Amino acid sequence: MTKPTIAIVGRPNVGKSTLFNRIAGDRISIVEDEPGVTRDRIYATGEWLGHEFSIIDTGGIDLGDEPFMSQIKEQAQIAMDEADVILFVTSGREHVTDADEAVAHMLYRSNKPVILVVNKVDNPEMRNDIYDFYALGLGDPYPVSGAHGVGMGDVLDKAIQYFPEEKEEEEEGVIKFSLIGRPNVGKSSLINAILGEDRVIVSNIAGTTRDAIDTSFVDEEGQKFVMIDTAGMRKRGKVYENTEKYSVMRSMKAIDRSDVVLMVLNAEEGIREYDKRIAGFAHEAGKGMIIVVNKWDAIEKDNHTMKEFEEDIRKEFQYLSYAPIIFVSAKTKQRLNQLPALIEKVSMNQNLRVPSALLNDVIMDAIAINPTPTDKGRRLKIFYCTQVAVKPPTFIVFVNDEELMHFSYTRFLENQIRAAFDFEGTPIRVIPRRRT
Repeated sequence: MTKPTIAIVGRPNVGKSTLFNRIAGDRISIVEDEPGVTRDRIYATGEWLGHEFSIIDTGGIDLGDEPFMSQIKEQAQIAMDEADVILFVTSGREHVTDADEAVAHMLYRSNKPVILVVNKVDNPEMRNDIYDFYALGLGDPYPVSGAHGVGMGDVLDKAIQYFPEEKEEEEEGVIKFSLIGRPNVGKSSLINAILGEDRVIVSNIAGTTRDAIDTSFVDEEGQKFVMIDTAGMRKRGKVYENTEKYSVMRSMKAIDRSDVVLMVLNAEEGIREYDKRIAGFAHEAGKGMIIVVNKWDAIEKDNHTMKEFEEDIRKEFQYLSYAPIIFVSAKTKQRLNQLPALIEKVSMNQNLRVPSALLNDVIMDAIAINPTPTDKGRRLKIFYCTQVAVKPPTFIVFVNDEELMHFSYTRFLENQIRAAFDFEGTPIRVIPRRRT
């Protein structure tokens, strides 16, 4: 199920990143009192009153060659096209500016709900100075202080009123998977090759795919699949379009709806920093993962090429050590017939449940191999372990003090669980909890 999306827009230096961090509950965006500090769009998940949502910090106002005002319009355009709710952030210290008015003119023609947020209202006396913002024509202004968290509850209460109704689309036995990756790694070509027909327009121009496309098919064994394509942005007028940045948002929405995610790499171009960034979203979301190296037919190979490429992947994607790697070609259909079975296997592993008795035997054997650590004379004691969830498989380890469970020992227990059970293709989570 796709989470609703809140986008934060506004001119530079009004505190968008501070609000983003406040809502996300962490210092994810870099916050400095200088315009244009947020260079890349940042994404996170937030929660308010039981409602989960995606949140986008549309900073990244690049004060380079592009005209200043066109960059502001670019940010507003992202929000209008992609968000369910828009938080338009202004500054209570500077009142209404020409740039605020320019963004407002775009937003109130967008047919999207817009909440006018007046930030940096740090004391009650300043609330009397927010009435100028009614001139923007976007309804009641909400005075907040992102730095202190004042007024954020009122803003989020209003935002969740605009969230679309949740619709359950689950069909029993259907595996949903998506293909993510940089523009022009061959995602659309792979989809066509898997389906055996041209259902998606294929082009060498990066970012050709504009609309989200779901395609259902059944493999030879009768397993039902839904394939989710990740689309780019629609280009309107003369708005500058950086498809690589925009594709992150589309990919996150596809990841959200998927059981298994295929991370597509381009064999000709190798691994880029962007690949690691976008794969990290799927890993953190706890999705099943398969690394697909496309265009394998297009490079010169010897007996060591595949092994060396795989070693590079393992080095660059250390956190995806559990993900199987498959080398394919959409053009020649090399190994594509192996993908459905691999996706089905990873989905099964995502849903694998381990009996508690068997699990605790593995944990006790692990402690015998590597005794629990001590800290300042206190030893970690592990009493019991149980699996509490699937997709991804999640294990609670009851201990005497969770602070004694060092990250390295948690990783050791995870590796022992993986060695005992087949969790290929899925992250697993081991969470220490104090026994009460």
